[in-house]
Amino acid sequence: MLAILANPVFARLFSAQCIALVGTGLLTVALGLLAYDIAGTGAGAVLGTAFAIKMVAYVGLAPLANAAADRLPRKAVLIGADLIRAVVALALPFVDAVWQIYLLIFVLQAASATFTPTFQATIPDLFESEADYTRALSLSRLAYDLENLLSPALAGVLLLVTGYHNLFLGTVVGFAGSALMVASVALPLRKAATRTRSFAERATRGLRIYMATPRLRGLLGLSMAAAATSAFVLVNTVVLVRAGFGGAETQVAVALACYGAGSMLAALVLPQLLDHMPDRPVMVTAGTAVTLWTVVLGLWTWLAGLPAWPVFLALWALGGFLYSAILTPSGRLLRRSARPEDRPALFTAQFTLSHACWLIAYPVAGIGGEALGMPATLLILGAMGLAGAVLAHMTWPPHDPESLAHDHPDLAPGHPHLEADGQGGHRHAFVIDDEHRRWPSPPRARRTAPER
Repeated sequence: MLAILANPVFARLFSAQCIALVGTGLLTVALGLLAYDIAGTGAGAVLGTAFAIKMVAYVGLAPLANAAADRLPRKAVLIGADLIRAVVALALPFVDAVWQIYLLIFVLQAASATFTPTFQATIPDLFESEADYTRALSLSRLAYDLENLLSPALAGVLLLVTGYHNLFLGTVVGFAGSALMVASVALPLRKAATRTRSFAERATRGLRIYMATPRLRGLLGLSMAAAATSAFVLVNTVVLVRAGFGGAETQVAVALACYGAGSMLAALVLPQLLDHMPDRPVMVTAGTAVTLWTVVLGLWTWLAGLPAWPVFLALWALGGFLYSAILTPSGRLLRRSARPEDRPALFTAQFTLSHACWLIAYPVAGIGGEALGMPATLLILGAMGLAGAVLAHMTWPPHDPESLAHDHPDLAPGHPHLEADGQGGHRHAFVIDDEHRRWPSPPRARRTAPER
C-alpha cells in the first residue's frame, strides 16, 4: 500500500492530511479542557453544542461553500481553508465566554466543510488506475484511524511539560503545515464545466446527481447504518466502560483503540479484496453485518447485561472493521458516478449527506443512552441502521455495470453525442450529467449490459 506514495503529488497531499489531522486531534483535547475552564461541570453541554454546531456547519454550508469556490483554483481553496482554520485555532486560547467558543467553532468548521470535499475530490484526478485509487483511499482511512490513536497520546505527553493553551499552538502549526504542503505541489486544474451555471444550480448539482444515481442512494443507506453504530461507540463507550465495567480512563482508551484497530485492519485488507470483488457485495454485506452487530448487542445487554471484558473489546474491534469496510470504498463509487468536472460537487454531496446521518445519530445515541438506557438505544439505532441497509439492498442493483445502453428521445438524430457510438446502438460509461438526467430503466440495463 505504501508504494502509492511514489506518486509525488499524492505523497505531499497525504502529508498535508496527516499534519492537519494531528492538529485537529490536539484541538479536540484542548477544546475539552478550555470548555471545562469556562463552564466547569457544564463542559459536557458546551462540547455537545459545539459538536452539534460542527455537524450543522457541515450539512448546511458544504454545498454553498463548494458552489462559491467552484470557479477558484483548487490550491487557493485548500490553502485558504487551512489558513482560516489556523487563525481560528490561534484565537481560541484567548476566549473567555461560551458564545465565543461557539462562534469560532462555527467558522473553523465552515472552513473544514470547504477543505475536506475539495481535498477528497482532488485525489481521484491523481490516479488513472482504480486499484491505485483504492490504495490511496485505504491509506487515507488509516491516517484518520492513526490520528484517533496517536493524537490523544501526543497531547498527553505535551501536557506533562506545558499548559493546555499551548496545544492550540500545535493546532496552528498543523494547519499551517498543511497549507505549506499544499502550496508545494502542482494540483490538477478543475475541469471546466461545459456551460455557465447559476449559484443555485452549482449548490444543488451534486445532490441532484447523487439522488439520481442508484448506487449512491444505496451508499446513503449504508452511511446511515455506519453512523448509527459508530455514534453509539463514540458517545457511549466512556459510559459503558466507567459505569458498566467500573473501568478506569485507561480502559476507555483501550476500548476506543480496539475500535480504531478494527477500522485500520479493514483499511489494510480492503485493497486486495476489492481487486477481486465488486464494491456492492463488500459494502452491503458490511452494512448488513454492522446493523446486526448493533441489534445483537442491544438484545445481549438487555437480556444478559454487558459481555465479558475481552468479548467487549473483540466486539468493538469487529464494529470498527465493519464501519471502515463501508466507508473506505465509498470514494470509488463517487469517482465512478460523475464526470471529472462534477466530482467536487458530488464529493460535497456525500460529505453533506453522511454528516446529516451523524447529525441524526449523535443525539439519539447521547440522549437515548441517558434517558432510555443502553439496550433500548442500541435497538433504536439498530432499527435506523436496518432502514439504511434495506434502502441499500433495494436501490443499489446487484447488477451495476459502468457501461449502460440507453436511449435519447430528447436528442435529434445525428446529434454528436449519438454519433459517437456509430449505428450499433448507444452505450457508454453512464453518469448523470446535462445529457443524461435520468438513470436508464433497470430492465433495459439488465438486458443489454454485460456483467462486470
